[in-house]
Amino acid sequence: MTFSTADASSNHHSLRAELETLTTEAFRPELSEIDRLSTLEIAKIMNAEDATVPTAVAAQLPRIAAAIDAVAERMSRGGRLIYAGAGTAGRLGVLDASECPPTFNTDPSEVVGLIAGGPSAMVTSVEGAEDSKELAEADLKELSLTPDDTVVGVSASGRTPYAVGAVEHARARGALTIGLSCNAHSALAAASEHGIEIVVGPELLTGSTRLKAGTAQKLVLNMLSTITMIRLGKTYGNLMVDVRASNEKLRARSRRIVALATGASDEEIEQALAATDGEVKNAILTILGGVDGPTAARLLGESDGHLRAALAASAG
Repeated sequence: MTFSTADASSNHHSLRAELETLTTEAFRPELSEIDRLSTLEIAKIMNAEDATVPTAVAAQLPRIAAAIDAVAERMSRGGRLIYAGAGTAGRLGVLDASECPPTFNTDPSEVVGLIAGGPSAMVTSVEGAEDSKELAEADLKELSLTPDDTVVGVSASGRTPYAVGAVEHARARGALTIGLSCNAHSALAAASEHGIEIVVGPELLTGSTRLKAGTAQKLVLNMLSTITMIRLGKTYGNLMVDVRASNEKLRARSRRIVALATGASDEEIEQALAATDGEVKNAILTILGGVDGPTAARLLGESDGHLRAALAASAG
């Protein structure tokens, strides 16, 4: 099959026309001479632009909350949270996924970030990867999706074939699907069970969706993972009781978390951590529940890792 110059020109014309309909791609004439302003003036404009993003996110909070509840329900049954995107959107998904193991002691397989073009696309653009629905399908097939999994397609435009293809493939296999975009009435939202559209408006630099759109996506991804983990019992109040103490800073943080949760002395904290192989949640339970290490482990196992439920069981 040959692909003529005329075909390429037609495709480019069609894509250009499509981009011109997107809010995130709109040109702002009032900023056409921004390069002639002082650095401080540009910084003030950019800061004012960024300040509008939380309001746009707030307008979608009911949809975000509904999506989180659906994710948490499935993850409580052993499902996974999988992000799929290209370019900036893909990088943000990989970033959020990579921060879950040290923060919430999740297994790396529980929250996964897929970026069009693979890991090398984190630092180098992979030509044409975002334009392939088939690539998204192939990436997800390697994960052997189940109905308990969730796939979150992330795309500022809401039209990126890789992200749309990911949710279409996931939905066909019974997985939960979420579409996160920054344009209204997007193809990504239409393809997903939960469409979240954070309309942040045109960018400071025309079409540079790593700016307001990227900030909006980061805020929503923070919510998706963090609140899901709260629902799964990965925190006690606002304390990260499932933190993985993999370095000196985190070991110090672990001791501080036990102290904040219990008010115990340094000696008691060290004894509790020694009795629980350094597990923060278990150490807190031994102190507040007055149980030994093995009993703490059993109670937490019986309560699916929810510390409050385990404490209630220890009191009973």
